[in-house]
Amino acid sequence: MMNDFWDPILLSIKIASLASILVMVIGTLVGNYMAKRVFKGKMLIETILILPLVLPPSVIGFILIIIFGINSPIGQAIESIFNSTIIFTWWAGVIAAIVVSFPLMYQVTKAGFEHVDSNIQEAARVDGANEMAVFLRITLPLTMNYIITGFVLSFTRALGEFGATLMFAGNIPGKTQTVSTAIYVAIDSGNLGLAWLWVLSIICVSFSLLFFVQLINRKEKY
Repeated sequence: MMNDFWDPILLSIKIASLASILVMVIGTLVGNYMAKRVFKGKMLIETILILPLVLPPSVIGFILIIIFGINSPIGQAIESIFNSTIIFTWWAGVIAAIVVSFPLMYQVTKAGFEHVDSNIQEAARVDGANEMAVFLRITLPLTMNYIITGFVLSFTRALGEFGATLMFAGNIPGKTQTVSTAIYVAIDSGNLGLAWLWVLSIICVSFSLLFFVQLINRKEKY
């Protein structure tokens, strides 16, 4: 019984953690690149990057199935390498979580990089710092609060992902069943007590993380 309760929670945390770490790295790099550059087609690219934020989860799940399905080149390559399809595995949950949480990380980090004073960066370049040193020693520390905020928002979004995960990873107990899908099944089967326990656990985790971000931002202001 206890395993039935903890398995979805632990799997959700594992999926959200891995997805958020990958999203943090990719979102930070892409946000930094897009922040102060102007080029043809930038608006189109940015629209594509944040599109998962407004798409229905079922649409995202459908697109992921098409991209990673056995009939696609990517799906066939994965099956030939690993001798298994990625659909209905917990890795599918990670991919779904990455797609739905990336726009949050991207928007927050991009805003952070846009607020960095370019005069400080230019002064470092004049002193002989290369672009990598400027990014690591100047730009990154000045945007760290934004990056932390983006990571927490991405984590909580990934933790609560339901629609795309259900379609792409399925709802296999002990294998791909996350808290969100477990709550759905518990309600559907009339087990409201178990559903409430999962709901409260996710609320506590999400509230704690968001409260932590609020504390960091408040300290930064004062």
